[in-house]
Amino acid sequence: MTTDTLPALLRAEWTKIRTLRATSWALALVPVLATAVAAAGNLSVRVALDRGSDRVRPDFDPVGAGFTGLQIGQFALIAFGVLVIGGEYGSGLIRTSLTAVPCRDRFFAGKALTVAALALPAGALGAALSFGTGQLALGTHGVGATTGDAPRALLGAPLYCVLLCLFALGTATVLRSTALSLTVLFAQVFVVTPVLARLPGIREVARYLPDHAGSQIFRTGGDADPGLGPWTGLAVLAVWTALALAAGRYALRRRDV
Repeated sequence: MTTDTLPALLRAEWTKIRTLRATSWALALVPVLATAVAAAGNLSVRVALDRGSDRVRPDFDPVGAGFTGLQIGQFALIAFGVLVIGGEYGSGLIRTSLTAVPCRDRFFAGKALTVAALALPAGALGAALSFGTGQLALGTHGVGATTGDAPRALLGAPLYCVLLCLFALGTATVLRSTALSLTVLFAQVFVVTPVLARLPGIREVARYLPDHAGSQIFRTGGDADPGLGPWTGLAVLAVWTALALAAGRYALRRRDV
């Protein structure tokens, strides 16, 4: 008996995600990390501002500071996107899944839809908690949710989270390894993008890397890339995500598991 209908596919994917500890914990960590990092980071900034310390950049923007927590929470989102498919390859469950759903395009579409449906509220909650906690930690230096670019950032941040998760899903489907996928994606966000963005002659290309471009939707002040607008940056990430999903679909259809 197969589960080829879309409702059945979504129920099956939800069941797998809900019953696997790793994926459940990764998703739950998004708001936790976003809140904790926003509180700690912005409390430190508040102390520095109260003391008139020169450690705070002259172009400091409280709106952008409110999303420091989400910048760390995104690593849990990447892990979630990878584990959704990487866990099946690692355990061998992928064979059972494809026996139940012989049409690999439907299988992959159901997985992508489930990831997007769960990443959106997780990203929205993470962004809201990061911003709200950050502004509370800043005290009198904080701002409201309707100030400046805050509405745009709060609206766009969940979209960024969904695209980033789907990008991770596509990448992990191509690589077929949880460890390798996490290493590649974490290295890109932690090391490759920050380093290349600071190298003369290369930064013009580095600004179009998926994480750097997409994160412009919630970056403001001195953290924003003046050469790449917020919605343009999100569109660049959308293109990267579409390519990753297309590559994942191709790999799933063409290779034996």
